[in-house]
Amino acid sequence: MPHPSHRPLGVALIGYAFMGRAHSQAWRTVGAAFDVPEIARRVIVGRDEHALAEAARRLDWEEHTTDWRAAIAREDVDIVDICTPGALHAEIAIAALEAGKHVLCEKPLANSSEEAERMVAAAQAAARRGQVAALGHTYRRVAALRLARRFIAEGRLGRLRQIRAAYLQDWLVDPEAPMSWRLRKETAGSGALGDIGSHAIDQVCFLTGARVASVRGRLATMVPERPGPDGPEPVTVDDAAWATLELEDGTIASIEASRMATGAKNRMSLEVYGTRGALRFDLENLNELWFLDATAPAEEQGFTRVLVTEPEHPYGGAWWPQGHVLGWEHSFTHQARDLLRAITGGEPFSPDFADGLALQRVLEAVIASDAADGATIAL
Repeated sequence: MPHPSHRPLGVALIGYAFMGRAHSQAWRTVGAAFDVPEIARRVIVGRDEHALAEAARRLDWEEHTTDWRAAIAREDVDIVDICTPGALHAEIAIAALEAGKHVLCEKPLANSSEEAERMVAAAQAAARRGQVAALGHTYRRVAALRLARRFIAEGRLGRLRQIRAAYLQDWLVDPEAPMSWRLRKETAGSGALGDIGSHAIDQVCFLTGARVASVRGRLATMVPERPGPDGPEPVTVDDAAWATLELEDGTIASIEASRMATGAKNRMSLEVYGTRGALRFDLENLNELWFLDATAPAEEQGFTRVLVTEPEHPYGGAWWPQGHVLGWEHSFTHQARDLLRAITGGEPFSPDFADGLALQRVLEAVIASDAADGATIAL
């Protein structure tokens, strides 16, 4: 789809809650930090008219509507940014692509591989028309994790042997925490597995560049019902998930995801071990990457803290002087920057919908393995 050079690229945002706020911030700041085409925040979409109007004012969108189909049909909208629950992703994304729009869809791509396959087919057809279909696994845009990927690709760790990836939160520890769409299978698809475990699995694939060959997994629902508006409701997804992944290159990765980990607020931790070195990362300290060079003399070995804020680092130089650290929100701005460059400059955007389908198959393999008492599921 040609870039409408005579006007800014118009954005429609579908969803205004948690992710909608994060994406709004990115669209507000991307032009201030990076040399990208001008964008216009045309319209924000939601279901509650009163709350939506307030969100449009607070998040600085030109207009608002409760009709997402009308939003994507607008001639001044070029990019549709989908921040809805997963159950709505396929319908909106396919409609937007068929309407000739570029699409950014929050993860996971869909609630089932069948939905994801239809989304991939629509994305492939749209790509032939010059459209971009991007998947929002935003942690790929954390500068320290970009640097970790560079170290691994350069062979600084040698041959990889094993990876530990955990994403832990504690917002559901209280059994009286209320019911939400994230706890219903029909809207969320899965629980901690798809919500945060998908990030851990995606990071394993992103850092290594390898696909998952087989899976063993277990799930647990620790609080079987939650207070709902009309009384107790059953929780139909997992509270925690564990998986062992064997990658196609032979690397073994252990995955853990939980929304019941007391004291963990947003702790995605990664450990990567190779024959020549190792890496450590914790999202709660997202400017820091710890690197161990195992080729150094034994008496000099130890993990070195790298503060990833130098101009030479990924996305470096666009923000503040060295040591003036970035935060969680900046990864969304980096994502918007990369999407705009893909749209106007032809730079490839990763992950795409095909990556989302591959991840969805891994998530479903974990669920199938749990149903089969931890059996190995080949992919």
